[in-house]
Amino acid sequence: MPPVPCSRRDLLAGGVAAAVTTIVAGEASAFGEEGAFNPRVLLTGDAKWQGARTTAPARWSDELVRRTSAPGRLRPTAVHADDKELLAEPFAIWGASASVPPLTTREIGVLKQFFALGGILFVDDFDPDKGAFGKAARREIARVLPENSPLSVGTENVLFRSFYLLKRATGRVQGPPKLDVVVRASAIQVIYSSHDLLGALAKDASTRVDSLDVVPGGEAQREQAVRLAVNVAMYVLCSSYKDDQVHAEHIMRRRGGK
Repeated sequence: MPPVPCSRRDLLAGGVAAAVTTIVAGEASAFGEEGAFNPRVLLTGDAKWQGARTTAPARWSDELVRRTSAPGRLRPTAVHADDKELLAEPFAIWGASASVPPLTTREIGVLKQFFALGGILFVDDFDPDKGAFGKAARREIARVLPENSPLSVGTENVLFRSFYLLKRATGRVQGPPKLDVVVRASAIQVIYSSHDLLGALAKDASTRVDSLDVVPGGEAQREQAVRLAVNVAMYVLCSSYKDDQVHAEHIMRRRGGK
């Protein structure tokens, strides 16, 4: 039987269980080279992916696979914002603890194409108490998507019920109960987290033990953070990203791609 991708309409219409079943049965064929969830790290400027959270994307995929049977890449990749490779898949994570320099014209152009194709960007502030990265990221995303302002969403939103029924958002720090999102054409395209979600997912590379303390709720809070990560992944799996491959090149060209 050929794979049958689900759609975000399944989730938005309330058919969460049906959508999940379709993802598993159809091997999440809606996106990606092999239909697997790939939590790629987005790099801007001269940033490098290093530090305590480098294991977090792999944990994200692993938890998705173990808990839902949906496919995930256990060795996620990194991609630069000015690289057309960003357009190959629908999801990326942009995270840091400090402010970032302004995006280049090239980075803005590629990101515009990414969003035009239905891409989803998860923006994770690793030090939300200071908020330097979160503020800078919002400033730069506003340059990419100037016509769309973030909205706060809570338990009424599909992100809180795409697989687990969650009462609030959380991560390494508890943070605000809601997430901020940018919505275009009824689909979420940017998710802002002031929770350091990747910090809750990070493991020591050698011991495989959780490497960062979760405060104030400890392991119970870490579990809720993992569940939020799974929910985000399930939403991405129902993406219609580049669903019509025949027109993808035309769309990119129309949006300024070469």
